[in-house]
Amino acid sequence: MTDAGPFLIGSDVYRRPGFGANHPLAIPRVGLVLEICEAMSWLDGNYLDSPEADDAALLRFHDRDYLEAVKRAARDGRADPADRARYKLGTMENPIFDGLEQRARTTCGGSILAAEKALAGAVAFNPAGGTHHGMPDHAHGFCYFNDPVMAIMSLLEGGAAPVFYLDLDAHHGDGVETAFMNEPRVVTVSIHERDRWPGTGVRHGGSGSGAYNYPVPKGFNDNELAALMSNIVLPMLEVLKPDACVITCGADALSGDPLSAMALSNGALWNAVIDVTTRVPGAVILGGGGYNPWTVARCWSGLWGRLTGRKPPWPLPQEIKTRFEEIDCDLIDDEDRDPQWCERLDDAPNTAPVRPEVAALIADAGTDWREVV
Repeated sequence: MTDAGPFLIGSDVYRRPGFGANHPLAIPRVGLVLEICEAMSWLDGNYLDSPEADDAALLRFHDRDYLEAVKRAARDGRADPADRARYKLGTMENPIFDGLEQRARTTCGGSILAAEKALAGAVAFNPAGGTHHGMPDHAHGFCYFNDPVMAIMSLLEGGAAPVFYLDLDAHHGDGVETAFMNEPRVVTVSIHERDRWPGTGVRHGGSGSGAYNYPVPKGFNDNELAALMSNIVLPMLEVLKPDACVITCGADALSGDPLSAMALSNGALWNAVIDVTTRVPGAVILGGGGYNPWTVARCWSGLWGRLTGRKPPWPLPQEIKTRFEEIDCDLIDDEDRDPQWCERLDDAPNTAPVRPEVAALIADAGTDWREVV
């Protein structure tokens, strides 16, 4: 292992099923990423086992009564009606399942560990992270705790300032924006699908809040993401000169995801992440959404490949092809499965033109980036 990283953070917790039946996250994700990286011989020294976040870490952001409600629900295997109503636990959105508390604590512990590595000047990737909807006093959007918030808090407590947060998930990172709305040491940028749940993240730039939102149209393509990066995000970085960044790299922004209508290739997401991490002293990279098991596992595995200096094309080993062929997902119809998902890690680029809607968004952003200091 090298102290300089990059580091991949994971746990056998994610090899076990979670979220019960009939839930969009009841699919193989992070455990499958680990399987792929093992099969590709990419776990060759810088893999770290994620610890569990303790109560003290969780209470830096989450209310104590909410934490106690999570403990009760995990212990009893159900949320009582009062806790369900108050804390949104035990709903179809945020079910109670075996191993819930351990899984949620491990996700947060991994992101705190990633922040510690970033403070030492490394890049650390916790694909289980990115639970960016979690609120201080309730579960929200499949998120019980908010690990990006804890990563940012850890960076701030370690002396990093300013901290830059970039959210590339298809869904607006409402929990993170809310947490740091009045924190001048943090700038948050979210590029997400317009008019998609949770309905927040409408276009606005800064105005002293430090939150910048860029809602994009359906069919958002590789060239359009590159245009937003080169015209808005990277100029922000040049002006802000952050000590560290946190990136939520949701795979639901990819073509083929059942819970969004964006159309990025995984290579476009990889390029965006690399463009940011190579411009900051230390970086935390997190997963996020992603509800197509083939595209999400390929995306995050390939991102680890890129972070470790490997270059596509990457044909899948036969054992992973076989594994992929055995996967079933109720959200993806058989006729919608792209054969390439079971052949290679890297997508074909989606290099469609930048549409007027996106060009107008860039023009409207204008000099948002000048406001960050």
